[in-house]
Amino acid sequence: MTALSAPLPERAPAWTGRRFLPAAAALFLTCSPGAETPGAATPKERAVPHEAASRILFLHHSTGRAIWKAGLPQFFCAWNAEHGTRYTIAEMAYPMANGGHAWLDRLLPTRLFRRVVRDRYPWNNYPYDYWNLWVAHTGGERDGQEPNLDDLTASHDVIVFKHCFPVSRVLPEDGAPGVASPKQTLANYHLQYEALKTRLHQFPRTTFIVWTGAALTEASTTPEEAERARQFATWVKETWDEQGDNIFVWDFRELETEGGLFLKPAHAHGPTNAHPSLAFAGKVAPLLGRRIVDVIEGRGDQSSLTGG
Repeated sequence: MTALSAPLPERAPAWTGRRFLPAAAALFLTCSPGAETPGAATPKERAVPHEAASRILFLHHSTGRAIWKAGLPQFFCAWNAEHGTRYTIAEMAYPMANGGHAWLDRLLPTRLFRRVVRDRYPWNNYPYDYWNLWVAHTGGERDGQEPNLDDLTASHDVIVFKHCFPVSRVLPEDGAPGVASPKQTLANYHLQYEALKTRLHQFPRTTFIVWTGAALTEASTTPEEAERARQFATWVKETWDEQGDNIFVWDFRELETEGGLFLKPAHAHGPTNAHPSLAFAGKVAPLLGRRIVDVIEGRGDQSSLTGG
């Protein structure tokens, strides 16, 4: 595997047509014969094999892609083989930011594509963007040809979603909070997450797992921004998240910072590059896998938020 660059370029998989093809068609997991299951359950924890596979969709950009490539699909291959389950997992860059031109996005280099196709959704996946794409746009309404929550839940049982690390660049309050504001303040984040929770509860047959916000390195943020980012993550875990509903949290920030304000240097790709290092990605990929399995198998409210 080659070293990651900053930012990581990603080519969005095909997602064409008004009915939107299942994202699982983009990339199913592939099993390697020698794969092992990290953190395997003890025999009495093992789940009874499910009647049908749980179809998992992982929405991400570059940080999530690093975790995916570090072994997340292989975790599920090994888990299925050992526990008799039939979990399938697919990944998708979201928002895709291709304006519905998936074929052209695959054909052209990224810089040229962005010059040619200007009517597309920005490469942003912050609280405002999920609110806009999933709450403000429902049913047949979509922004920039991006699939909305109705589209995504139609063919998946579990949806894992996250924010890129600039989500941790949390600004001071401006005294004018608004759910439709893209300004990155705690007040706006809270309003957008509350609206998201209401919307996610409208899909009780779908399970959602959201990462706590990816952290920034000390050299790429300020102590004030980092403290506000930590406050947001704490609020998500301790106030926003509820027991007994269909929403769960994976505490990625805790793994990155080990309880501190900043992404630990050993876990970062570089002093000013907040992508995860290859070693760190390899360490936490099975923890995300275990967290997803715990949620699917009914242990989500009792097990560790980090998957450890």
